Amino acid sequence: LEELGNNPEVIKKAEKEFAEEIPVDKFLSKESLAKTATPRRDFLKFVGFTVTAASLAACESPVRKVIPYVVKPENVTPGVATWYATTYFDGNDFANILVKSREGRPIKIEGNKLSPITKGGTNARVQASVLSLYDSGRLANPTSKGANTTWESVDKEIKSKLEAIATKNGNIRLLTSTIISPSTKQIITEFIAKYPTTKHVVCDAVSYYGIQRANELSFGKFIIPTYNFDKANVIVSLDADFLTNWLSPIEYSAQYVKNRKVNKDKREMSRHIHIETNLSVTGSNADMRIAAKPSQITEATLSLFKALGGSVSAKTLPFDAKIAAIAKELQNNKGKSLVISGSNDPNVQVIVNAINNLLGNYGTTIDLDNYTTTKQGNDAETIALIEQMKKGEIAALLMWNVNPVYTMPSSLGFAEGLKKTELSISFADRADETANLAQYICPDNHFLESWGDAKARTNQYSLIQPLIYPLFNTRSAQESLLIWSGSTVTNYQDYLKAYWEKNMFPLQTVESDFRNFWQKTLYDGVMELAPVANSTLTFSADVNSAAAKVAESTAKVGTWEISLYQKTSMGTGNQANNPWLLEMPDPVSRVTWDNYITMSPSEVEKLGFNTQLGLNEKADVIEITVNGKTIKAPVLAQPGQAAGTIGLALGYGHTAVGKAGNNIGVNAYELASLENGAIKYSSYSAVVGSVSLEKYALCSTQSHHTIMGRDMVKETSLNEYKKDSKAGNTKPSFEVKEGSKHVKKTAKELDLWASKETPGFDRPGHAWGMAIDLNACIGCGACVLSCQAENNIPVVGKDEVRKARDMYWIRIDRYYSSAMTKEVAEKEGKGVIEMYNAMEKPEDQPQVVFQPVMCMHCNHAPCETVCPVIATTHSNEGLNQMTYN
Repeated sequence: LEELGNNPEVIKKAEKEFAEEIPVDKFLSKESLAKTATPRRDFLKFVGFTVTAASLAACESPVRKVIPYVVKPENVTPGVATWYATTYFDGNDFANILVKSREGRPIKIEGNKLSPITKGGTNARVQASVLSLYDSGRLANPTSKGANTTWESVDKEIKSKLEAIATKNGNIRLLTSTIISPSTKQIITEFIAKYPTTKHVVCDAVSYYGIQRANELSFGKFIIPTYNFDKANVIVSLDADFLTNWLSPIEYSAQYVKNRKVNKDKREMSRHIHIETNLSVTGSNADMRIAAKPSQITEATLSLFKALGGSVSAKTLPFDAKIAAIAKELQNNKGKSLVISGSNDPNVQVIVNAINNLLGNYGTTIDLDNYTTTKQGNDAETIALIEQMKKGEIAALLMWNVNPVYTMPSSLGFAEGLKKTELSISFADRADETANLAQYICPDNHFLESWGDAKARTNQYSLIQPLIYPLFNTRSAQESLLIWSGSTVTNYQDYLKAYWEKNMFPLQTVESDFRNFWQKTLYDGVMELAPVANSTLTFSADVNSAAAKVAESTAKVGTWEISLYQKTSMGTGNQANNPWLLEMPDPVSRVTWDNYITMSPSEVEKLGFNTQLGLNEKADVIEITVNGKTIKAPVLAQPGQAAGTIGLALGYGHTAVGKAGNNIGVNAYELASLENGAIKYSSYSAVVGSVSLEKYALCSTQSHHTIMGRDMVKETSLNEYKKDSKAGNTKPSFEVKEGSKHVKKTAKELDLWASKETPGFDRPGHAWGMAIDLNACIGCGACVLSCQAENNIPVVGKDEVRKARDMYWIRIDRYYSSAMTKEVAEKEGKGVIEMYNAMEKPEDQPQVVFQPVMCMHCNHAPCETVCPVIATTHSNEGLNQMTYN
């Protein structure tokens, strides 16, 4: 009653409900957002995410007064969502998607099942991208030397300067991430025609140049092939996290799972062998996982080639016996196997090509004719550009969807070269580390505000359409290039339609009228042409030369080696200001809001660092030096980390990305180096400093890391499953009190409501249920982000996560195996407490299992029996219905 009457005392007490704060001793950055006390429910407002601007931009004509529709738009019904097909590509992730819109505001992303590439799949980063649309950290206007200006002024000044530079034959460079848009490439061609001294250079945040260069040396094609994991009986991955990060993870995870599912009619599954340094999601799912140093993985490539009959020498490795067994499995599956490597060294990739060539995998599991186009970065051209910039030889530099001041190794000196450039223009949507140094920032639209097209594979095309009018005074980069090149068509939508009518429409044979063809393709989102027939390939690389360079690179190794990797949430860091991704628990470590140095638990203990993995632990901060660059970061004891190695995630450590992402973690890109003309993300020589007096509070959403003898995970081997499809599935048992007796019943029979007096709930119709195939669940966490977007679940910030107040409705628990069991404890005479403490200690190289825990809208929800205010009601379809005020 007091609440109903808004009693001042009640309101005052409610405001102080969660007022206490857990003090944090020291943080690496004094400006860290994690230190700031912020009400949980207002967190997104605090970091500048709002739909206020969208209220005006939902329609092209801003709504001035709230009035009912006289003539309602045909496709808008208040309260009813509309779905539109479009395409997501940010230079790292690709997906054909459907976007849910309410009253003109996009709110949710799903996969487009018509896509022949991603087949209806998305990942966490794609799911979270809808939130970036509402980030008020985006630039609201173009800027000139840091001050807001108008598009008219910018166009006049830039066009004049470009023409002056072209007149005196000054070098103009367009530096972009990978562009897969055919129409955009045509616009760039026309821009170069206007300014002939222009050259287009492609630079991706994480480079895959090594694969392209190796294919050029091997087959004369500077491309990345299409990999068919669903056609491989045996998959061998040499440090390639293909399920969540490497190349095209959404596509590969769907293919992978297809061959991992078993049932009564399909009793076979692919075999997955993984060699890696850092424990990844992909490695966690492997049938055989080998933890190795980066130098050992490089050597293992030679060892495997030699074991398959290649004429190269190889060093002795601790796991040579396993390499021999792997080679035998591959030989037994020629043409039905796949060997991949995460290395960016062209020489390593040449050896991998030689292995696949010996195994006859080209034309089956590897397709060089219908190749992927989503990674086109050229390290050689990028490095040459930086050298020209430092010499003052570049007059104008236009930068689009790149942030090289942040992503390039600091030793290359991009920032130094940029300062010597006469004209610098960035199309960044915010004043990031690189855009801050540019003279002009001409902010590009968000992809949900944009028109466009995509060619992700030789024969796969898709369209991009806007879901909302631009929230700010931004403009597509394509329109800027059209205007500056003096094109007669400056509206990109018109240009796109004309391009498709001239170039795409003649390729298809279904529609005879372009208008119908355009509408259908826009509606479906995708267009697929017949695949290119497989050509005859001749492997022509100099394997001996590549092998010699590989051996030379591993000749000198230090005490410690480092491997830089991408987190499943943060990826390359181009969405580093997205709170959903910052707070998303890492699928393996379960840590949020930070990156950190990973070491094996035994070495962490040996060095005297804190080994605890649990919630609210204070990590030791240490210094590491790699390639002459020293950084400070907290240490996490990570089971599965190879001995003698450290890991550090890319994508963190921004200083100018926005309120949420600034000064979170450290920038690992600075530790990358240049070797054999390519960017290298590992080092065979790193120096680990002594323990610092500083402590850093890491936060985790999981405080127990093994099953501790509990009967939580049921599993069996494939051989046992073939003998009995119920293998490993023991019947569950529950203790319930009936009178003075304890009886055991099956889960189907158990009813918390039923008793002698009442029969329980009446179910006149059907009842809902959910089942997850744990052989198919890879633990990636895409569903966690999808649920957050679908239900608008609050982000609470680091301090609140440390108090165990994260709000997720879904979580994916991760459990490590432990050497301690009840049987071992009994033999060793351990007491109960001592036994469980030992059980909670994971093995240094554990097996891993993921256990999804859903939102529990279940048939027999225990919350229903105890809720004092009947907030949890039960439907006659067996659903637990949560009712909130």
